[in-house]
Amino acid sequence: MQAQTIPTAWRNDAPLAARTLSTEQAAAALHIKPQTLRAALCRDGHYCNVRPLKLANRFLAWPADQIARLTAGEVA
Repeated sequence: MQAQTIPTAWRNDAPLAARTLSTEQAAAALHIKPQTLRAALCRDGHYCNVRPLKLANRFLAWPADQIARLTAGEVA
């Protein structure tokens, strides 16, 4: 007998990694170099008012929704 799966509703409790971008991914989406994001963060504490989360492994997690707004021409 084959196991059947029960369809469930989509939930918005995806892990943090699914809702964030790495510095390299965010830079590629914005068509800039990753170092531009890092330099702006060190200099101003943000890049166009987008502040990343600093993860325990010292990597930066940029909010995907705010990066998407920037690429669409909106203010983040």
